[in-house]
Amino acid sequence: MEREIVTSYEPKKNSEIRMFESSDEMATDLAEYISQVSEISVKERGYFAIALSGGPLVSFMRKLCEAPYNKTLDWSKWYIFWTDERAVAKNHVDSNYKLTKEGFLSKVPILNGHVYSINDNATVEDAATDYEFVIRQLVKIRTVGVSESNDCPKFDLILLSIGSDGHIASLFPHHPALELKDDWITYITDSPEPPPERITFTLPVINSAANIAVVATGEDKAKAVYFAISDGAEGPDAPSVPARMVQPTDGKLVWFLDKASASFLEAKNDACQDPEY
Repeated sequence: MEREIVTSYEPKKNSEIRMFESSDEMATDLAEYISQVSEISVKERGYFAIALSGGPLVSFMRKLCEAPYNKTLDWSKWYIFWTDERAVAKNHVDSNYKLTKEGFLSKVPILNGHVYSINDNATVEDAATDYEFVIRQLVKIRTVGVSESNDCPKFDLILLSIGSDGHIASLFPHHPALELKDDWITYITDSPEPPPERITFTLPVINSAANIAVVATGEDKAKAVYFAISDGAEGPDAPSVPARMVQPTDGKLVWFLDKASASFLEAKNDACQDPEY
């Protein structure tokens, strides 16, 4: 498998950029990455707490449902959470739970009691409050770890995808939710993408994870990826890209990019071989 480590840009501390020729290569490498993180977490803590976002991300986890991972991973130690969810019924087409259930959970032997979905019978405000309460209880008993730097949960792995506007989870550009410091979970009622009502992890929780992976595919993500990653990014959009605010406190960040989503990075680098890059 050909995997190119992008060396055109000096990676930030504790971060790595991986670029792939095809979606199949990306899925293969992502499966191995998740497998390694899960095995280390189970060995060190006895649990593996992973939080997922929606979108196309779940399809890139498909290799975990195949040999050897479906037989070798200790699925009984996996605990599943969502970084964000739409305020819709679990069987609704927009539900991240439904997407994950059909594309991943139904194909691996993760215990039902270890799957922590959002309450779809509550208002979006109550659902956010309930989800934070559940996670706080799991942090108390250390099923979910706790950050050494703050009292935030320390998920073993948070898997994110990036939107064409640079949003991650349901944290959108210029939204007040980006400024929250004390809440673990919040809700929004004005998402610029439908459906409008969602709950989401806050940035302090995302940045407290032991490992964060951001998956980006497609040319429509290229500009957002560039603004999120490059120190040479210029323009008024750069500081407002939420993905740029993903900066692990103590953990490690890995970007998984296909050629199309990395195209703006490469084009800018080819056009300007500046010593500062």
